[in-house]
Amino acid sequence: MWRSIIATFLATMVFSTAFSLPRWAGPMKALSSRTKSFMWGVSAAVVEESPACANPVEVLGENANLLSQEQLDLAAKLLTLQQEHLFVEWPRLGTEDQAKIGLMEQLEAVDQSYPGGLELYVGKARELLASSAAGENPFEGFTPAVPSGEDLLYGDEEYQSMEALGLEAAARLGFVLVAGGLGERLGYSGIKVELPVDLASERSFLKMYAAWILGLQQRCRDATGDHTLQIPLAIMTSGDTDAPTRALLESESFMGLSRSQVTVLMQDKVPALSDNLARLVTKKGDRWRLETKPHGHGDVHHLLHRSGLARKWLKELGKEWVFFFQDTNPLVTHALLPMLGVSVDRKYDMNSLCVPRRAGEAAGAITKLTHSDGATITINVEYNQLDPLLRATPGFEGGDVDDPETGFSPFPGNVNNLLVYLPTYEKAVSGPDEGVVEEFVNPKYADASRTTFKKPTRLECMMQDLPKLMAKELPDANVGFTTMERWLTFSPAKNAPDAGAAAALAGSPPGSPASSEADVYGAIRVILGKATGAQVEEGVESVFAGMPVTLLPAVQLDPAFAVTSSDGALVVKCSVPGATLTVENLSVSNQGWEFVPAEVGESSESVPEVFRIRGYKLLKHEAMVIEVTQPGDWVVGSDGVLNKKVKATS
Repeated sequence: MWRSIIATFLATMVFSTAFSLPRWAGPMKALSSRTKSFMWGVSAAVVEESPACANPVEVLGENANLLSQEQLDLAAKLLTLQQEHLFVEWPRLGTEDQAKIGLMEQLEAVDQSYPGGLELYVGKARELLASSAAGENPFEGFTPAVPSGEDLLYGDEEYQSMEALGLEAAARLGFVLVAGGLGERLGYSGIKVELPVDLASERSFLKMYAAWILGLQQRCRDATGDHTLQIPLAIMTSGDTDAPTRALLESESFMGLSRSQVTVLMQDKVPALSDNLARLVTKKGDRWRLETKPHGHGDVHHLLHRSGLARKWLKELGKEWVFFFQDTNPLVTHALLPMLGVSVDRKYDMNSLCVPRRAGEAAGAITKLTHSDGATITINVEYNQLDPLLRATPGFEGGDVDDPETGFSPFPGNVNNLLVYLPTYEKAVSGPDEGVVEEFVNPKYADASRTTFKKPTRLECMMQDLPKLMAKELPDANVGFTTMERWLTFSPAKNAPDAGAAAALAGSPPGSPASSEADVYGAIRVILGKATGAQVEEGVESVFAGMPVTLLPAVQLDPAFAVTSSDGALVVKCSVPGATLTVENLSVSNQGWEFVPAEVGESSESVPEVFRIRGYKLLKHEAMVIEVTQPGDWVVGSDGVLNKKVKATS
């Protein structure tokens, strides 16, 4: 039976029917505020402005007395937008009056939160829905080509050079964590950032990211001599995750971060739409509650502008770079510094983190697109759009195929972590669009007529579509990418055990908490071997809940600490400022820690969710613990005893 070798260091360390109009390629189509004819459906019938009465007093009758003048003005605007269904047949004055006012307050809120208001929102939606229903090709007029970027191989001369360059620039960096998601897809009822990255350290994703930032911050303080230097963190939450995220920060004393360096920004939702006329929807069974849906993680750019944070970081804090990262990819900590070095070296305004991607893999691909008018852009193209786009292009008739020399597609896989040059970024999000990136619609049609939906839809936006906004505001923006090995930089925890098992069966990474944890251990084993020469034995693959994972030896390092371990379980703690620890020739032999299966499925209600979503649990039988509690230089030898180093006398 395998026993784990554990080292925990607590020191610093497809949319197939979705449609988006590429307005950035040429003049943006004008959206009239009042009168415009739109083409709907395959029949291309012209829908004129609603002939319904636009006078809210006439429509609402005595109920108009309930509303303020601002609310009456909004009602008038909505009536011109063919939203009369929101106001017809209101019960007489004195019946459900508070509910009527509540509906108007909801409409006011979404009108004020969306840049340009509901008028622009409905106008955009109608245009996009018309194009989607007509089956228009969003890439009409574009020619794809292999993009230009940087490929880095861990540990080689170029990698080390870029990492060193990135460390020099890190003092001028800010972080943005996109954390709007719940863990429902994983089979977890809480927020994803509170999930433990691994069962060895039991540290949450948010706490791990905080330790990463603190470790980098300390290195920057040491390098600059500025011991007041802070690296700011912004966290984008949603209505579902905002309160739990704030509560988690409070309960953990902001994970060691200063309150002043953390900003939580909650994204707004947008109105749901019932049909191609972009009619707003109320909740089923409650006509007084507006149905809203998430707008997508592309909201982060608008929030950084609206909150003034982008300008503050640039003008007041002197930051030059901003790194956007996702909530449950623990390996991203290895990617930042080399990626930052590439951005500095190549003078990138935006740099996307990529991994080698096999042709047909269900992942977006970074692609260079050239429009017939000569405009070019480097951007993410979804995998199900890339292949037909390539097949229609001379020279790519075979579609998305692997390069026989590398075994990978020439179009690298986008993992949706972005690094931007803040002076350029702040200009882009401060433009007329106020940081709203190009939106798309993804309606699920009820039938072939493409006129009705199975369920309400909405406008959506994606963080990685930032190049489209940059192209509109700053046509000369330099956009590129950095590709690094997948084992080093990308293993998200996004799938429940059954989905992870199905992915593994199909030959794809499981993308589950179990595989993510295993890949963390695996990456650290490789790094220890390459960086220190330590010999770390590779374990045997096990299968938990249908997912093949190699969990042993389970080695966990904090972001800025490295040490070796041997046989059994070893926990090393060296988090005291001014303390160093060297471990020399230590051999550990004890009962160790053991990974054992955990029951999953309907009969596993008594099993904690953090075990169910992995398919296993960790039994911590026995461990040697070495803890440094005082400043100074310390050493542990083969006897396992902690001693303070004796300075040599001259």
